[in-house]
Order: sequence, then C-alpha cells, then structure tokens
Amino acid sequence: MPKEYRTIQEVSGPLMLVREVDEVKFNELGEIELANGEKRRCRVLEINGTNVLVQLFESSAGINLADSKVRFLGRQMELGVSEDMLGRVFDGLGRPIDNGPEIIPEKRMDINGSPMNPCARQYPEEFIQTGVSAIDGLNTLVRGQKLPIFSGSGLPHAQLAAQIARQAKVLGKGEQFAVVFAAIGITFEEANYFVESFRSTGAIDRTVMFSNLADDPAIERIATPRMALTAAEYLAFDKNMHVLVILTDVTNYADALREVSAARKEVPGRRGYPGYMYTDLASLYERAGRQKGKEGSITLIPILTMPEDDKTHPIPDLTGYITEGQIILSRELFRKAVTPPIDVLPSLSRLKDKGIGEGKTRKDHSNTMNQLFSAYARGKDAKELMVILGEAALTDMDKTYAQFAEEFEKEYISQGFDTDRSIEETLDLGWRLLTILPRSELKRISDSLLDEYYGKV
Repeated sequence: MPKEYRTIQEVSGPLMLVREVDEVKFNELGEIELANGEKRRCRVLEINGTNVLVQLFESSAGINLADSKVRFLGRQMELGVSEDMLGRVFDGLGRPIDNGPEIIPEKRMDINGSPMNPCARQYPEEFIQTGVSAIDGLNTLVRGQKLPIFSGSGLPHAQLAAQIARQAKVLGKGEQFAVVFAAIGITFEEANYFVESFRSTGAIDRTVMFSNLADDPAIERIATPRMALTAAEYLAFDKNMHVLVILTDVTNYADALREVSAARKEVPGRRGYPGYMYTDLASLYERAGRQKGKEGSITLIPILTMPEDDKTHPIPDLTGYITEGQIILSRELFRKAVTPPIDVLPSLSRLKDKGIGEGKTRKDHSNTMNQLFSAYARGKDAKELMVILGEAALTDMDKTYAQFAEEFEKEYISQGFDTDRSIEETLDLGWRLLTILPRSELKRISDSLLDEYYGKV
C-alpha cells in the first residue's frame, strides 16, 4: 500500500508543494484524496531534498491543505492498450468518452515511450496515398516520415486533417492500416466535427481518437500527444500495422508547455517558450519511423497554426528542424476559394523521391512532378508581371504559362475536401494540364515518357 502524506504545504495554480516525502522519483504518478473522498491525479515535477513539487491534472479548486492527503503510486503515467481501442474516442488522459465500455488492456505502456535506437531505424521509402493531389503528386508522403502541415488561424487545416485521416491508405496487398488522431486544445465544435466526419464515412472503425478540449487542464494537453503516440507504437510494433498519427494543433501543446514552465518560474527562452522546447518536441516527433525487423510503421503529420502566419516563430521553426519537410497552407489561395489551399512551391517533402517511381507509384511520377513545379513557378511569375506591367507586356509564351498556373490551381490543387483521388488519377490530371504547354517546353520529361503519355491520357 503506497504511503500517505498529509504534508501539503501550498497550492499555486496547477502546482502543489508536498513536504517530508521520501523515495519518490521524477515524473512519478500521484493521487490526491480530498476530505470528501474525491480523488485527483498529479505527477512529480521537481524534487528538492524531501520537498516535492507536483503538477495537478485536474483543477486545484477545493483542495484543503489540512484535510487532503497525497499518495505516490511508484509508476509513471501509463496507457492500457489493446486492439479494441480502434473505433473508440478517448479524452486526453486515455479515458473513454464515447459512452462505450472500458478497455480491457492487453498490456500497460509508459506514455513517455523509449527512444528508438538510430541503428534500428529503417529508411522510409514506401508511398502512402492521402487522396490529396497536392500532397501525393508533388510532396509525397512516405511510410515512417514526419511531415508537418503549417497553417494559419482561420485556414481550413481541420478539414484537411480530417480528409487525410479518412482517405489515407497504403497500396500494398493485405497490409493493415490504422489512424491515430490526437486533437489537442481544440474547441468542442472542432472535436465534434472530427468525430462526426469519421463516423459518417466509416473511417472511425480504423481510427483511435484522443480528444483534449480547450477548457481541459494544460497538463492534460501535454499528455495527449504522448497517449496517441503510445497507442500508435503498440499498433505498429506489437500488431504490425501501418499507423498514421495526426496531431492537431501542436501550437496549443507548445502554449501549454509555456504555461507550465511559467508556473514553475523557469527562465524563458524565445517568445517566452521554455529553452527545452526543441528537445520536448523532438521527444514526440522522433517516436515516428520504421524499425528493422518490424513490419509496422508510424508516419506522423503534426499540424500547427503559425501565430501571425510567421514561419520564423519558434514552433514552426523548431518543427522544421526536426521533421522531413512541411506542407504550407496559403491565405492567398484560400481567398481565391482554392480548397485545400496548399501552397505547393514553398512546401517540401524531403523524402518524396524515395517513395515514388516504378513499383511504388508510376514510372512517370518523378519527371511530371519536376515539370509541374517548374511550369507553375514560371506561370506565377508571369501572373505577377501581368499585375505590374499589364497583359500587353507579356509574350505569348508567358500568357500560356499564366493560363497554366490558373488551370493548375483550379483543377489540380483545388479538389475540395471530399474528393479522394488515386495516384493514377493525380498523375493523369498532371499530364492533361501539361498539354496546355507545347511539347517543346516540357524539358524536364524524357522523350520516351512524352511519346507514351503526352496528349494521350
């Protein structure tokens, strides 16, 4: 039976100081019992001699210093995992909130996970189809990759996240695929939108959802992505599934980290965020990947809203260092009613060339991707010149490229949030758009591929 302490000295916001404590470890889970028998959870944040600073998972309201007692449970925070989690919705601490029964766990796993040995990692190189042309065709997602989506407030990243979660699939025969979706610090309407979206399309059956709302405590927000990644590690490495993890919104997670850091009176770093935020984000992102000798894989799409659309803000800046590229949503495209408003030119998937080509997507993928990028970039330049100098100053070829850029945004990027395109449909659409340009302009595609596909798709 754990030892009980009635030595609570003070409570300040989400923090509580307990004196004269012995044999307690950092990050250990604790339980506070109030005078009326109510129990609340906490974890050890700091140990100074016999004084222990703990962090509360729930509100500190109603804790009477004299009548409340604390027990330390001798273990870190754990998640009970089982295949029955698929199709279920949990709160940020792993408790079911969908009126279903409790999960009978196959085993319990520490939510902090253990770092993946770099030597045990396998290189990501298999294609994942999201059904979104701007990602599949131009910034391809590969199994085991970490590919964040950089958004801004008011942009439809929630719809894009739900679309990817509903549509994503691996193309291999007989391979099991699952989605773990963690909603971090979002509104009730958004959480409801995700659940209804998954239920209406049947995608909920292969999804494990963790939902942490904006009015839930900050400490729960810090636990939510770890819960999701623990469930993903179980499904991927114990059950040999290919798991796509979507975390939205990482900005709310980082703000919770800052809130807790300020409560602990730590020295702030850039913009008030703690100096260890890079390490903390890396401890989440680096749990994605593939392991040698294991069939399963974890692919991670963190979604974050850039404050003031600023790419140099610490959260997108640090995320960019740790991950393999980024998908950027554009406010300008959103104003033009392009959905999803993915700005393909500054977006980048550093592993895209590893997951495409013959046997993975199609042999023409690499050539057409490069040609589409090149033609769209030139078309955008032509449109900008048109705004400054007027249409009369453009050559006929510049006008053709400007027309290509218009059609490319309208047909290729803007597919709506309900269209699921196979990789063949995406590649064929790219070829149809390239016929706007004369064959002589397609310098990035080999003659043999032009003979086979140009004007024939």
